[in-house]
Amino acid sequence: MAAATLNVIFGPCGAGKTTYAHAFARREKAVAFILDDWMARLFGPDMPEPLEYEWMLERVGRCEAQIWSVAAGAIAAGTSVILDIGLMRRADRARVRQIADATQLLLQWHFVDAPAEVRRARVAGRNVVRGESFAIDVPPDMFDFIEGVYEPPEPAELNGAVMSLSD
Repeated sequence: MAAATLNVIFGPCGAGKTTYAHAFARREKAVAFILDDWMARLFGPDMPEPLEYEWMLERVGRCEAQIWSVAAGAIAAGTSVILDIGLMRRADRARVRQIADATQLLLQWHFVDAPAEVRRARVAGRNVVRGESFAIDVPPDMFDFIEGVYEPPEPAELNGAVMSLSD
C-alpha cells in the first residue's frame, strides 16, 4: 500500500481550487477537506451582515483545527487527503509545511491559478449558479478584499508543486 499523502491546494480566489479538489478526490480516492464548505455549514446561518473580518478569522481557526484533526486520522488510517483551506498568504503556506515536516507527512502542493478577469467572472457566475463549488456568496467587494490579502507564491514554493492553470 502506498503511503498516504497530504495534498495541499492553493491559489487565488476563483482560480478553481475547489473544482480541482473535488475532481482530484474522485480520481485518487482521497478525502477532500474544503474550508468554505465547513464554514458555510457550521457558521453560514450565523454570519453577520456585513461580514466582520475578526468574526470570520476566529471561525476559520476553529474549522482549520477540526479539519487538521480529522485529516490526521484519515492519513493515519492510510487514506490520502486534500486540503483546500485558503492559504492565501505565504506565512499560511509555511505553517502547513512546518506541520507536515514536524509530523513527517508526505506533502504534495497543488497550485491552481487563472487570470484575474477569469477568476472574477467565475466567482460572479458561481454566486448565481450555486453549483458543486459554491459554498458562500463572494460579492465583488469581498473578492477585492481577498485579492488584496493574496500573496502569489515565490518560485521556491512552486518547486515540486503540481501546477494547474484554468481558463
